[in-house]
Amino acid sequence: MSLLGHPMIGFTQPPCDAGVIEATPAFDAALSQRRKWLTLAAAVIGSSMALLDGSVVNIALPAIQQALNADAAATQWIVNAYLLLLGALVLIGGSAADLYGRRRIFVIGIAVFTAASIVCGLSPNIMVLIVSRAVQGLGAALLTPASLAMLGATFGKDERIRAIGIWAGAGALMMAAGPMLGGWLVDQVSWRAIFLLNVPLAIAAAGLALRFGCESSDPRAKQLDWSGAASVAIGLAAMTWSLSAIPASGFRDKTVLVALGVGAAFLASFVVIEARLHERAMMPLSLYQSRDFSATNALTLLLYFALGGALYYLPFGLIRVGGYSATQAGAALLPFALIMGFGASFAGTIADRWGPRLLLTVGPIVAACGFTILAFVDLRQPYWISVFPSMVLLGGGMSITVPPLTSTVMAAAGEAHAGIASGINNAVARVGGLLAVAALGVVFFANFLHDLAGATPAQANEALNAVMSGQADAHAGAIAAFERALSTIMLVPASCAALAGLAGWVWIAPRPKRAGT
Repeated sequence: MSLLGHPMIGFTQPPCDAGVIEATPAFDAALSQRRKWLTLAAAVIGSSMALLDGSVVNIALPAIQQALNADAAATQWIVNAYLLLLGALVLIGGSAADLYGRRRIFVIGIAVFTAASIVCGLSPNIMVLIVSRAVQGLGAALLTPASLAMLGATFGKDERIRAIGIWAGAGALMMAAGPMLGGWLVDQVSWRAIFLLNVPLAIAAAGLALRFGCESSDPRAKQLDWSGAASVAIGLAAMTWSLSAIPASGFRDKTVLVALGVGAAFLASFVVIEARLHERAMMPLSLYQSRDFSATNALTLLLYFALGGALYYLPFGLIRVGGYSATQAGAALLPFALIMGFGASFAGTIADRWGPRLLLTVGPIVAACGFTILAFVDLRQPYWISVFPSMVLLGGGMSITVPPLTSTVMAAAGEAHAGIASGINNAVARVGGLLAVAALGVVFFANFLHDLAGATPAQANEALNAVMSGQADAHAGAIAAFERALSTIMLVPASCAALAGLAGWVWIAPRPKRAGT
């Protein structure tokens, strides 16, 4: 079975989307084949909206920053506002779909996502864009889990493997086409077109769902954990804001320190709330009693932190240092997307034979080698000797990792909790990407300031904004400092991916080899 990986974090689906589908009970009533496959089409188009949006926006960031005259911190929030609401509320979205109806929440999510997309496309300034991106994240938190549950409820066990294969293949194609399509739209039309592209997709997905999709819900669904969702959203927002404010304000700034304290306090309160709610929590802490569940979530956080951070900064490097157009920058990522999308079935076969521990060690280490190459190559060199080898290693490493990651998460939680366990792992992947963009921004600026001899933090911030937005008056010293900082921060994702591989080897319980191998 082909299983795809990620948090719509830039360029990938979350690792356990297929797990959510498999854990959803199918309808008792017989449905016609036509209704089933048109419901599949609605789910594929709907989830592809969010996946496409994630993959095209990163490629468009340099153009958006230049067009809206945004600074580096505000540009980070174009990504972070979306990931913040999506990561914090996706578990609530899944619970709402089970409680109030999968088709209803799917259509509501599409409506919210599309309205926000239109505002994004018409944004007159960076603040309107950031707010509308946050609303997009809310819409995605509703439509994404609802689309997966709607798909699971429609197909019985006999047809589900084929349906997931079609859904996964379509996702792989979208993942591959997204960056190239986004780059072409940026170069030939406008960055605004990448958001307005969602409108016809939304009309098709909502129309198919309303006409052919059957409503379903879970009679055992628990009430929504609003207190947990609010505490984790506020905690992550405060932490992310404080990290993104450090380059401009400094680490010792009182506001930054207060925000860090508030973030830590709300995240601690989230753990307390979840502990008190027991099985009614959106993230039942009892699941973490499983060694494998804890290990896979730690591995996911580290690996998707690495991936989210690297793929945020790489398009800036390709466009501002390598001289790529947005279309070329999108095409540069094609080997990664294709290998990751279509190589997973091979890795799944190996995992079945040798157990997940070996692959959950080797996969992240292969990805770490890809990140390391990016730290040492000259992006001005020809693509085939600079970027291509790292994309092959990243795609190979992720495709090796994701299938055993999905199966280990579900097996660790048991059949009764497989759905919520898959949802938690997806949320962890998205939070990893969110924290990466904010934290690597601090590391990036510190290195840039160090390499820009004699500059004050305010001067360095101004120079960095000039380079990242492609201003003609950016001086050579700032461009050289940007290039060195970019190389340095790629070592952080490399280290995190290597740690993820180490966690897989040390923490995942070994499995006996299958007999006859």
